[in-house]
Amino acid sequence: MERRKRSLVSRWAAFGAVALLGLAGPAGASTVSDLVREAKALEAAHEEDRAIRRYTDALELDPTCAPAYLGLADLRARRGDTREAERVYSVALEHVPALHVALVGRARVRRVLGAAREGDLDLELYLNHEEDLSEMRELAGWYGEEGRTAAQLAVWRRLYASALRIGAEVAVIREARANVRALQILLEATDPVVSPAESDPVRLGLAAMARRGG
Repeated sequence: MERRKRSLVSRWAAFGAVALLGLAGPAGASTVSDLVREAKALEAAHEEDRAIRRYTDALELDPTCAPAYLGLADLRARRGDTREAERVYSVALEHVPALHVALVGRARVRRVLGAAREGDLDLELYLNHEEDLSEMRELAGWYGEEGRTAAQLAVWRRLYASALRIGAEVAVIREARANVRALQILLEATDPVVSPAESDPVRLGLAAMARRGG
């Protein structure tokens, strides 16, 4: 009797092991990390449809897998599936709110989709969380394309201050300083407070204070 019980236990243990292997994922992958690694390998081999399937498999197993979201969304964006890429980035931010880099990806695809303001807001939100000089530069460029000179100046000023604080490369500091000064001059030429059209003593005094930052 005891021998029979041990035999049954062994059979159920073996069945359980087989079942777990079956749940582990396709193509012999045993973990979410394995699926993501396989997806990246398939991307490198230009088997993009299979890579998408593996990223999706990983997210089905773990809806909080940040590398799978980023890999899938980036791949969709590269293929020109911008609407789907935007959806993946949005789902990623719902499930992993701290995945701030997804805001950068979504900002870019939104601009491709013609939603420039929404893209700006995404990148602004990202920069509220991260001190990223490269993305500050990108946002300043976007503002320039949109003719938002005051907003562009504000970003270059922030970039300049951050670059000084963290000890960025001299070229970065010089570029930021040059852009700040150029945009200041541009704004002064169009700002009636800083550059009054009339020779009014009061307005001229206000202009002088504005130029001094007073």
